Amino acid sequence: MATGRGHRVDDITSGATGSGFLAPRKGRSIGFAAERRRVLVTVVHEEGIIYTVNMLILNKTAGVFSKPSKRNMYEFLRSFNFHPGKLFLHKLVLGIETSCDDTAAAVVDETGNVLGEAIHSQTEVHLKTGGIIPPVAQQLHRENIQRIVQEALSASKVSPSELSAIATTIKPGLALSLGVGLSFSLQLVDQLKKPFIPIHHMEAHALTIRLTNKVEFPFLVLLISGGHCLLALVRGVSDFLLLGKSLDIAPGDMLDKVARRLSLIKHPECSTMSGGKAIEHLAKQGNKLHFDFKPPMQRARNCDFSFSGLHHVIDKMIMQKEKEEGIEKGQILSSAADIAAAVQHTIACHIAKRTHRAILFCKQRDLLCQSNAVLVVSGGVASNLYIRKALEIVTDATQCTLLCPPPRLCTDNGIMIAWNGVERLRAGLGILHSTEGIRYEPKCPLGADISKEVGEAAIKVPRLKMKI
Repeated sequence: MATGRGHRVDDITSGATGSGFLAPRKGRSIGFAAERRRVLVTVVHEEGIIYTVNMLILNKTAGVFSKPSKRNMYEFLRSFNFHPGKLFLHKLVLGIETSCDDTAAAVVDETGNVLGEAIHSQTEVHLKTGGIIPPVAQQLHRENIQRIVQEALSASKVSPSELSAIATTIKPGLALSLGVGLSFSLQLVDQLKKPFIPIHHMEAHALTIRLTNKVEFPFLVLLISGGHCLLALVRGVSDFLLLGKSLDIAPGDMLDKVARRLSLIKHPECSTMSGGKAIEHLAKQGNKLHFDFKPPMQRARNCDFSFSGLHHVIDKMIMQKEKEEGIEKGQILSSAADIAAAVQHTIACHIAKRTHRAILFCKQRDLLCQSNAVLVVSGGVASNLYIRKALEIVTDATQCTLLCPPPRLCTDNGIMIAWNGVERLRAGLGILHSTEGIRYEPKCPLGADISKEVGEAAIKVPRLKMKI
């Protein structure tokens, strides 16, 4: 979409993926924006105190701010709680997350207090379609982002003018989803004249543990989710060394694919669960030894991951079992629980071995303490307790401490984005007072890639008994 003078942006209202979203230049609006006006409203509180509020109303369909009607203005104002005499002594950051299929927002102060949060999950919708359809995710973000931000602010009892900064995920993720969050945030930043803090989604996951635990740099982080799988050394708020990553699909994606292939949504115990949760639940009833799947990349002495080859092997085996049992694709195999158990075990062993090598490499190069080093595991798949137990075996063998954020903070949320904003605000890193030229980035690496150096070290990993 053109906006004149060759200033191009992607049309995130049309469903086109495009290469990125370019912020409007000062004094100009992006092509689909309605007229934007600052609306100053005088409100008399019931106790007689007068407030002048810089109010914003979001046009739901366009995803932009426009002049509100009197009724909408009144309703919007009523949604906020005014507290006469309330003084916020700490810096406050609003975090907004729309990188995939969760619309989330939260307000966190610089001491780590979560003042308010809200989230809208699209899981139920995407379960019915058998996966995330980007234009559907985009539309659901558009429909819910105003309400979610409003709920987070209302719960925090913080008015927009009291915020110190606004932090928003801009990379990596689904282009259409990222575009909604960025568009909303840029309008908000422009109206409130607040600093903007662009957030790397994986950096936010990595730093969440510092909200819940006293963890000093450096530490090793394993990020495992439906869209990502990587190992990195965290040396500072924005200082990462990438040790290894998935060469193809992510473990959460593979678990979802296997669950769909096994038609677990038709299983009475798994009908409302995501693919990964369904596999974990059913695996408890199965025997992992009934199927012998080999962990991938056993001869590759690096910290990279691979799951697509294993997925292909499993897919062929399921097809074979369907023929043996005389059932059609879409019906549930009698051996589904055993397959789930074997798949989960194989993935856990693969992740554990690559993580083990990463720990040994970091200690060999004095990048981590020889004792009491910390391994942080985060991301949606980190909530899988079987995989956690496999990693506990590794950390016990290497004299490390395993830390995981609470399950609700492992999956995508607004708290981690706000907290990452707090960390950057305190460190004075990446705080923008002008948003001209800011883009979302669907694909974006994390930190400096030293995976080649890890591979050249060719560290042999001692065999550990995975008795889980």
